Amino acid sequence: MIILKTKIFARWARREHIKDSMRFDAVERAEKGLIDADLGGGVVKQRIARRGKGKSGGYRTVLLYRCGHRAVYVYGFAKNEKDNISPLELDAFKQLAAVLLKLSHDEIREAITNGAIVEVKKVDQSENV
Repeated sequence: MIILKTKIFARWARREHIKDSMRFDAVERAEKGLIDADLGGGVVKQRIARRGKGKSGGYRTVLLYRCGHRAVYVYGFAKNEKDNISPLELDAFKQLAAVLLKLSHDEIREAITNGAIVEVKKVDQSENV
């Protein structure tokens, strides 16, 4: 199982102070069948807690997900900023899932090398400081 995040998602998460370990935990919940919302076509929505507010008042993340194979974080938003993703956004995420979830191991490594996507580690380097 490889967990990834797009460059755009990584920027958003950094601004919101969401650590890789929190994203790792959300995928572990999904692997156990605890998916907050299965939107179809390999797109799921997982909640991530916000400090002092818990998961219900926290963040919603959209990830492209195939159990036991790959999870790619592509979008995130705070619950108090947006209710949900639009049907148009969902369609775009499904199209993206069809591509990213089928990439070969070599294609994934190349995308990581090029900086288009980043691998999510259980512990952020910044968390060790």
